[in-house]
Amino acid sequence: MEHAIYLVTLVGTALIVAAAFSSLIAFRFGAPLLLLFLCIGLATGVDGLGIEFDNARLAYFAGSLALAIILFDSGFGTPLNALRQAAGPALSLATIGVILTTGIFGVAAYYLLNLNWLESSLLGAAVASTDAAAVFFLLRAGEIHLRERVRSTLEVESGTNDPIAIFLTITLVEIIAAHANPEANVLATNLLLGFLANMGVGAIIGVLGGFGIVRLVERLNLDHGLLPIFVLTLSLMVFAAAGAIGGSGFLAVYLAGLIAGNSDIRAVTILKRFQDGMSWLAQIIMFLILGLFATPSQFPAILVPAILLGLFLIFVARPLAVWLCLIPFRLPRPEVAFVSWVGLRGAVSILLAITPLLGGLEHGRLIFNAAFIIVLVSLVVQGWTVGPLARRLGLIVPARLGPLDKVELELPGSAHHELLAYRVAPGSPVARGERIPRWARPSLVLRDGRSMRFQDMGRLAAGDQVYIFVPDRYPRLLDKLFASRAVVDPEDADFFGAFAVDPARSAAELEAAYAPGLTEAEQKLTVAALVTERLGGRPEYADRVVIGPIELIVRDVDEKGRITGLGLSFEPTAPVARVPVFLSAGEIVDRIAGFIRNRRKPAGTPAVEVPAEAAPAPESAVQKAAGES
Repeated sequence: MEHAIYLVTLVGTALIVAAAFSSLIAFRFGAPLLLLFLCIGLATGVDGLGIEFDNARLAYFAGSLALAIILFDSGFGTPLNALRQAAGPALSLATIGVILTTGIFGVAAYYLLNLNWLESSLLGAAVASTDAAAVFFLLRAGEIHLRERVRSTLEVESGTNDPIAIFLTITLVEIIAAHANPEANVLATNLLLGFLANMGVGAIIGVLGGFGIVRLVERLNLDHGLLPIFVLTLSLMVFAAAGAIGGSGFLAVYLAGLIAGNSDIRAVTILKRFQDGMSWLAQIIMFLILGLFATPSQFPAILVPAILLGLFLIFVARPLAVWLCLIPFRLPRPEVAFVSWVGLRGAVSILLAITPLLGGLEHGRLIFNAAFIIVLVSLVVQGWTVGPLARRLGLIVPARLGPLDKVELELPGSAHHELLAYRVAPGSPVARGERIPRWARPSLVLRDGRSMRFQDMGRLAAGDQVYIFVPDRYPRLLDKLFASRAVVDPEDADFFGAFAVDPARSAAELEAAYAPGLTEAEQKLTVAALVTERLGGRPEYADRVVIGPIELIVRDVDEKGRITGLGLSFEPTAPVARVPVFLSAGEIVDRIAGFIRNRRKPAGTPAVEVPAEAAPAPESAVQKAAGES
């Protein structure tokens, strides 16, 4: 017995160490990390090294707990400004998008697999949710800086679409297991009522649990080593309480993390570090268990139809569902196409595919194997191409900051204050003489091994270590002051234009200098207000607005979303690559409409009218309305 304990521990820890080392490969080559974890599990399973693991209940239980930990950390790390910025599109994708994907995919599954309509819909529900964790790992590994709106949409969607897919999957399993064959209207009514009850209870428990976690952390004077464990346990308690009374535990734990992470909770730095490590461990354990549970020798029987279904999900079901969901929000077509492509399937889909086995369904193993193959297809086809597609669609923007050397230290016994230790980077604003704002309190400076007061230092120099006492919700201005200049790719040298424009200047000056054709009402606005209005009230870093012969580029926005820096360019922007047809239903519709219009035109009429190019403004006008950056 004792020998078995040692052997199991040795094998388990060896698998975790192998998975951790595989992350180095993923960072080096940009491989989908989830794919590596699953492959390690498959290689050590019954068809690999021979480790037999066929306990569906244990796999589902461990996977559910791991997913709850991941969702709590995801909510904890989601800022409210990201939620406000992308709430509409993301929630539409997480609800209507999941339902549409389930239905569209279910039709294809019905004709390609030997399943009835309910079982086909069950497979569709299992693979309807996305796994954005793998995507953001790839973005970090490739040092890809996405536009904030796109990144926020994907983050919020990934945290909120799992509960809906889980509800649909479990409900369909229960209906099939009961040998029920309800009419379509009865099924739709039951699903709607059950969905509202499940999500409503989960939302209430999650909100109450989130505020309860914050309250307990503030009231109890726990040791810093015990505090992260206490918070993690409370989050799992919220998850279990919501599920026990018929609510969505996954929605509850995500909302609890969202509320706790955006409150003035004590020891937030310690909690974030601990939860980041626990989230990694949960992902590794979940992926390895799911890989061990699979039996690759059973895959060949359904390999071809499962691969076809995976391709159908990537090229048809997901893009069509995304396009229909995002029509009301009028997002640019490249952003819609990228969101469509980044719908990677992952561990949640495999976890949900275990539920038919738990329900004792006749085709449970077939559904699980098909879902596993579909996930592998998604990771192989989409996982390697996220970065190149983002570059092709023009969604990558230059980094705001260069390297930053910072350490966050929470002060024992302090109320919502911490000590930030910055190393002054060469070329940073403070190294060039920029003043530190008054609300920050520099207390100590280390230079050449000697410590002295900040007041006695004079001008800071590169290499100085500065300790600043600030509130724990400090503005990001300090990071900008101490970071070095961002290294800009030569191709992006003119990304923000050749000239800087004061956002507070009158738009009438632009009209007088360049005659872009502004209305009288627009000429009464400031340049910042003009750009904000043209962008629909949501300016974002790197947004671009073409006004006649000029283009205004947002160089920076403050924490309240107000434009603080603008660039001006006279050169026409580089043509944006055409969105691949298979990623945009709108592209297909436009091509069909264009074909019909061209067919109706009289002979000899050009299909496309090319406008004349605007003449560049003279240099004197440039100097009049804009200062050279």
